[in-house]
Amino acid sequence: MSLTLLTGGARSGKSALAVRRARHGDDPVVFVATGQPRDAEMADRIARHRAERPTGWRTVEAPFELVDACAALDPGACVVVDCLALWVSNLLEHGDDEATTLGRARSLAGWASAYRGSVIVVTNEVGLGIVPLHPVSRDYRDRLGRVNAVLAAEADLAQLVVAGRTLTLDPPED
Repeated sequence: MSLTLLTGGARSGKSALAVRRARHGDDPVVFVATGQPRDAEMADRIARHRAERPTGWRTVEAPFELVDACAALDPGACVVVDCLALWVSNLLEHGDDEATTLGRARSLAGWASAYRGSVIVVTNEVGLGIVPLHPVSRDYRDRLGRVNAVLAAEADLAQLVVAGRTLTLDPPED
């Protein structure tokens, strides 16, 4: 009955950390994947992530209907959601407006905070660099930042992952 949010840059070790934490528990693990193998590079990336996971873990693919996929899970598992950045990208490409995306994020956060088991959510932090030149890129950066904030507000533990190391983020102030 806990929600952990792991955020950080690309290749910072977020997914590997989520896998290690899930592996150390006694509960069965369900890995909820949002990525889609649309090209050879992404297919390779997905294959490498799969190879890092124990073979006994159940995998659920949910590139769009993440909330429904999670809501259908039996209680008592450790659920790893990897990752919100790809999910938000999928929703943006699918045509969801920001209000719809944020509504989905609030539903996911509500499910995760009420789930009878542990939930580890992986996401990227993309707002630390320069302001993107293209409006779609700015929309993505802003939307993902807001989605991350929605999940972080409900998280029991939120951590920034940099070079495989974590920095625990303070809980939101009232």
